[in-house]
Amino acid sequence: MKYRILLAGNNQIVLDDFFYAMSNDFECQTTSWRFEDIECHLKYFTPDIFIYGLREDFKDNIAKIMEARGNLQKKKIPFVVIGSKEDCDNFVKVTINLADLILAKPLTAAMIEERIVAFLTEKQRREAEEKKRMELERRQKAIEAEKNRRKHIIVVDDDPRMLKLIKEHLHEDYDIATAINGKLALKFLEKKRTDLIFLDYEMPDMNGPQVLEKIRENQELSDIPVVFLTGISEREKIEKVLSMKPQGYVLKPIDREKLITTIKNVLG
Repeated sequence: MKYRILLAGNNQIVLDDFFYAMSNDFECQTTSWRFEDIECHLKYFTPDIFIYGLREDFKDNIAKIMEARGNLQKKKIPFVVIGSKEDCDNFVKVTINLADLILAKPLTAAMIEERIVAFLTEKQRREAEEKKRMELERRQKAIEAEKNRRKHIIVVDDDPRMLKLIKEHLHEDYDIATAINGKLALKFLEKKRTDLIFLDYEMPDMNGPQVLEKIRENQELSDIPVVFLTGISEREKIEKVLSMKPQGYVLKPIDREKLITTIKNVLG
């Protein structure tokens, strides 16, 4: 794809020469110094670079040049001047670092093209690096925010005493929600995201394995880690629990240290 170049200025000879030599290599367009014309071209032509053709009387247009440079800067479009060495030197003395690139003649068309392409290539490289840096910074901030965020845990058990006990063990370090049955837990998870589910194995109406099946069937919930709470000792039931590949299980009666260790192992 060709670079787009928007040209303006009173040095018509320089502009005509540029068009004649560069039209095959760049997509070129001219504009007047009218504010509305420049804004229209910036909006609809969307140039990659703006080139001003210098003439010795450029000081008469210095206010317009400054205004145009300000608009270009907002849109991150480079401002380039082209003209004789004497005019370019005078422009630099008067404006001081206003131009992003100076093309002082005599320069061949090939040299001008090479410098413009090199300038825009370097600009794109810097922008890509800055974009990458900002994305890495954003990700790092997100990681830090996630680390510092209090994790949310929902405990599902039909025994109110068990819910109260676990909440007392964990409320200082975690945000705790409770549900007395599987249906309420599933309804809660439809509206709020959680980081970990403690799930009682034996419950009326819908037991722990049935609730886990519903969770795994839901794509929005299937990645949430589940730890079973169980007081069962039958080998067959324990094997069934393990076959569903939960992230862990905690035996009742609850040991506080074991509970906290399990959470840290699961959530990291």
